[in-house]
Amino acid sequence: MTQDIEPSPLTGGCLCGAVRFEARLDKREGYYCHCRMCQMAFGNTRATFINLPKERVAWTAGAPTEYASSKLALRGFCNRCGTPLSFAYVGSKNIDLAVGALDDPSAIQPTSHFAVETRIANWHVEDGLPGQRLDEYTSLMDRWKAAYGNDVVPGVAATRASTPAR
Repeated sequence: MTQDIEPSPLTGGCLCGAVRFEARLDKREGYYCHCRMCQMAFGNTRATFINLPKERVAWTAGAPTEYASSKLALRGFCNRCGTPLSFAYVGSKNIDLAVGALDDPSAIQPTSHFAVETRIANWHVEDGLPGQRLDEYTSLMDRWKAAYGNDVVPGVAATRASTPAR
């Protein structure tokens, strides 16, 4: 008789330690996001994420502060040291956690690239992983259109155009 044994939870948190989490994953797989919004939120050429149900994440010390980076998404970060920690669509049952915030990022195997149309070519080394354009992801395009109108070009410009100047 074979028993399915759930892998041990992964732990992680921010640079200063004020926010900590535990994540129980079915698969230890992640993806690269190359969208311009993630590039800016992470201050990097890409962001790396694991996606899992919110119910499988426990914030064990502190909790991330959330920033509404658009009408459809929230980004979690430590309000003390600034570490990017999470991304979630408003109303979604899932959350993306930043691979770099894990105590052992090497536990995650990259499986794909997302938003390849904004990938920065001179910072990309071909790795044979499949890629997807943002505009090919129908349900995501539908979210953008519902939030910003049918003519929206998803990204930073759309979100800034709808946000009053500060």
